[in-house]
Amino acid sequence: MPGMVLFGRRWAIASDDLVFPGFFELSLRVVWWIGILTLYLLHRGKLDCAGGVLLSSYLIVLIVLLAVIICTLTAIVCVSMKGTICNPGPRKSMAKLLYVRLALFLPEMGWASLGAAWIADDIQCDKTVVNGIIATVVVRTQIWCPATLRRASPFSISNRTTSGTARSLMRSSAIPQAPPSCRTRTAEYDLVGGDQLSCHFGSILQTTGLQYRDFIHISFHDKVYELPFLVALDHRKESVVVAVRGTMSLQDILTDLSAESEDLNLECGVQDCSAHKGISQAARYVYQRLINDGILSQAFSIAPEYRLVVVGHSLGAGAAALLAIMLRSSYPQLRCYAFSPPRGLLSKSLYEHSKNFTVSLVLGKDIIPRLSVTNLEDLKKRILRVIAHCNKPKYKILLRGCWYELFGGDPDNLPTELDGGAQGHLTQPLLGEQSLLTHGSPTYSFSSDSPLESPAKYPHLYPPGRIIHLEEEGTSGRFCRAAARYSARWAHESQFSKILIGPKMLTDHMPDVLMKALDSVVSDRAAYVFCPPGGGSNVDVV
Repeated sequence: MPGMVLFGRRWAIASDDLVFPGFFELSLRVVWWIGILTLYLLHRGKLDCAGGVLLSSYLIVLIVLLAVIICTLTAIVCVSMKGTICNPGPRKSMAKLLYVRLALFLPEMGWASLGAAWIADDIQCDKTVVNGIIATVVVRTQIWCPATLRRASPFSISNRTTSGTARSLMRSSAIPQAPPSCRTRTAEYDLVGGDQLSCHFGSILQTTGLQYRDFIHISFHDKVYELPFLVALDHRKESVVVAVRGTMSLQDILTDLSAESEDLNLECGVQDCSAHKGISQAARYVYQRLINDGILSQAFSIAPEYRLVVVGHSLGAGAAALLAIMLRSSYPQLRCYAFSPPRGLLSKSLYEHSKNFTVSLVLGKDIIPRLSVTNLEDLKKRILRVIAHCNKPKYKILLRGCWYELFGGDPDNLPTELDGGAQGHLTQPLLGEQSLLTHGSPTYSFSSDSPLESPAKYPHLYPPGRIIHLEEEGTSGRFCRAAARYSARWAHESQFSKILIGPKMLTDHMPDVLMKALDSVVSDRAAYVFCPPGGGSNVDVV
């Protein structure tokens, strides 16, 4: 894990990052070397022409040079496989090997230039040999350029991950083409955010199966603390539905990142009313639009016997849950369904209060319902400890992860920590943990496995309502994901008190994956929801 030191500076790569790029280049060099050797052995008797001695010498030197490069690359790959992530000792010779490999570029470039010059002189020899040398010059150029770019990093491996921001529950962008009517039909609904967005509304129509007349208000207005939402009539369920969109823009991300706690002035008879600042501001914006602009009044004037249902996904789920708390006093029959809501949302009192009318749905190891400031601190501590005690080389861990992603399996079959009595040493500060102690992180502690203590700005916050956890039955890889089956059961919020690392921690948050899991549960008569812990509830699941 510690970066290598080359040319007097520390690089952002480690000596165990060179296994895969080194093996890739080694494979190309071996194939190239075999081709050149075969060319020389088959045609060395045809080089008794003008300039043939030069060509023969060129091929011999090229074969020797490639052999030296192959040996160097083999040594780099073998050394890079040694040790573990935090034990680079067995790889201490890596810097010298890289210096040798970089030095070999000089004769390689010189020999390539010399070969190009000889070919330019129009040497009258066997055409197969001449064409073979032209091919070697071209291949060397093609290999050298990407290799130079890799070493400019050097040999960098990028661990970029998508932030995992969720698509809207409305999934307006999930359908690439909207009906042609979105460009020609005169709007019969209240559309906010620009006429060019009417095609997004066409996608919503196609996704939901509703009619134009069923929509009361659609807002694509999107700013920090101001989320897009819609209000529609669901005649099948006899409900007025308020749907709040999840994270889809930079403004939404900034709303997500306003994670400090904010006290709320709510008329719900609950003490200690505090919540995630950014999401509470977004919920207040939607509330003001619904009430002050008379949007809900318009909806219930059309369908006065309907009840109010508030839904959302991800950021939209958190805003929907807080919006439901704000509207509950005016609409006692209100129900809220939060799909993949963030964990760091409500204070303990509001969390208990929301159980009466809110149901949250969480799929698998979805990271967002486990995400809070204190959980991130705890995750940072655990990652440092696991890395420090990892007893497997990095390339084996990466290969195991690729195997799991493609073919499924149990990721716990590959231990990454020391066994037995060595586990007791996990309570000691290690690597980056020492720097955390030095800088005095207010939420850091290495003496406990429980979620970390935090200052008043970041108190422990909870997910909304009662939680239904959808879990995959068995394991599946990428190629058999369509056959995945799920079961549903009530879960306590404590089951989501830690972030779980796994290949599906991000994909389980995607709304399309969640909808497929829900469809699987609904279509499978063997799947059912157990009774909620702690007795019954007046929350009905529709």
